[in-house]
Amino acid sequence: MDEDKVRAIKEWKAPIKVTELRSFLGLVNYYHHFIGGYSPKAAPLTEFLKNNKPRVWTEHCQKAFECLKAAVTEEPVLALPDFAKPFEVHTDASYYAIGGVVM
Repeated sequence: MDEDKVRAIKEWKAPIKVTELRSFLGLVNYYHHFIGGYSPKAAPLTEFLKNNKPRVWTEHCQKAFECLKAAVTEEPVLALPDFAKPFEVHTDASYYAIGGVVM
């Protein structure tokens, strides 16, 4: 992980404007496949963006913001393979498709 980018995310201040929150969620959403339970963690922030409610930054929003910041800055979000360790290939197939994963 690039330490400068990690530091920039850790120092990201709580959004004041809707556009700032959308920018943050766009960044975090890029990595959502690597964040376990992403949807429940991001729910207070996505609720904040809905137009049918008054926008009040609550403690739940702040906790969700901090939780997502931690999720994308703590290892392992993405890691390079360790070639000193063995790899496994898992495969599966059906009449319609085949798939494989290197683990």
